Amino acid sequence: MTDTWGVGIIGPTEILGVFVMAKKRRYSNEFKLQAAKLVVESGYTYKEAAERLGATDWSIRQWVVALRKNGQLPPKGSAQPEADEFRQLKKEVRQLRLENEILKKAAAYFAKESM
Repeated sequence: MTDTWGVGIIGPTEILGVFVMAKKRRYSNEFKLQAAKLVVESGYTYKEAAERLGATDWSIRQWVVALRKNGQLPPKGSAQPEADEFRQLKKEVRQLRLENEILKKAAAYFAKESM
């Protein structure tokens, strides 16, 4: 049985004729704050933070919204300089890795050619 998005049903699931409810995880307020800071201050995407912490990206998104409302996180749009720098460095690392791969392939090609 799947929902209209084809993802599957979240909630009661029938196993061998018995309906079983999915267990809801509870996270401490400190964990929520640290997860939200990964996104807001460190420049992680919601998905990256969720994969790293074992939570869902939707949950982290909700925590960020709630923590911004109660003032524990800066309002949206007031990005921290560290987050901007982190994003720039991640972009630079991706570019350098791509260039490195190209150079490896070129070196292998010319090594074959010289033999």
